[in-house]
Amino acid sequence: MKISKKSQYGLRAIIYLAKSKKKVCPLKEISEAERISFDFLEKIISELREAGFVRAKKGMKGGYYLAQKPEKINIGEMIKVLEGEIALVKCTTPRKSCPREKKCLAKNFWEKFQDSLISALDSMTLADLIKNEKL
Repeated sequence: MKISKKSQYGLRAIIYLAKSKKKVCPLKEISEAERISFDFLEKIISELREAGFVRAKKGMKGGYYLAQKPEKINIGEMIKVLEGEIALVKCTTPRKSCPREKKCLAKNFWEKFQDSLISALDSMTLADLIKNEKL
C-alpha cells in the first residue's frame, strides 16, 4: 500500500499554509519552499479549494489560505479528497464484489485493517500535525 505523491504533497502544502505567518501565500512560494512542481501543486490546490479546505485571493498580493482553522481540517477527509475512495483491496470496495467473497477467510482481516486506517486518518486534524512543531 502506498499513499500517492498527490496526497503527500497536498498534506505538505496545507501544513505550510497552517504554519505560515502570512495570511495568504502565493503558490510559487509554497512550490519553492516544499520543492513541489508548480504545475502539479496547482492541480492539487485546485482540488483542495473545490473541497473547501483552502481559499484563493486574487490580485497582486494573492495566493492561498486555509478556509478553516487547523482544528476544523480533518486529515482523513483531505486524503479522501485527493486519493478518492480508500480501498486497500478490491473486496473492501463497496461497489465491487469478489467471486471468493463468501468463502474468503481474509476478507474480515482486510475490512478491519482498512477500518483501522480510516479511523486513524479521521482522528487527526491539521492542528494535531502542527501543534508539536518547534518554531
